Amino acid sequence: MEKKYGKNKDKLEKLLWSIALPGFGQLLNGKYLKGIILITLEFVINVFGHFNQIILLSFHGNISEAIEQTNYQWLMFYPCLYFFAMWDAYNDAEGESRPYAFMPFVFSAYFVTVGLIYSPTFTIFGHLIGPVWLPIIFLNFGLLIGGLIRWLLLKRLEKGYNT
Repeated sequence: MEKKYGKNKDKLEKLLWSIALPGFGQLLNGKYLKGIILITLEFVINVFGHFNQIILLSFHGNISEAIEQTNYQWLMFYPCLYFFAMWDAYNDAEGESRPYAFMPFVFSAYFVTVGLIYSPTFTIFGHLIGPVWLPIIFLNFGLLIGGLIRWLLLKRLEKGYNT
């Protein structure tokens, strides 16, 4: 007997695998070339941006050292790659497609990049936040603003249908 979990189970599954590693969702969607390219780009940017070292240092509270290790020229590519891979895996998966679903992904990529740009100098109560935590904080603004713009566009679309 087959279990049914809902229309968008497949979309959520692909999105979550893409969060784990950009390209995994594409592989699950059968987009093998795209998946391999995204995984390769993730590894290249990760290595040249020193991202794993930065994560380790940040989790241990060594924010100044994390900032010193960061190669911003490489790491600034990461948010766009990461959020594009998530959106693409979600978009290609089976299930109901929702209008303007890309908006939170696009604005998240933008705000995380802005957070990364300001991470070497931005402080809260005199404490540096760093190249891991500040982009994560800025992610919330991207989700909020992208969600709000999506909602406004949907309202406008709905209003257009009713007139």
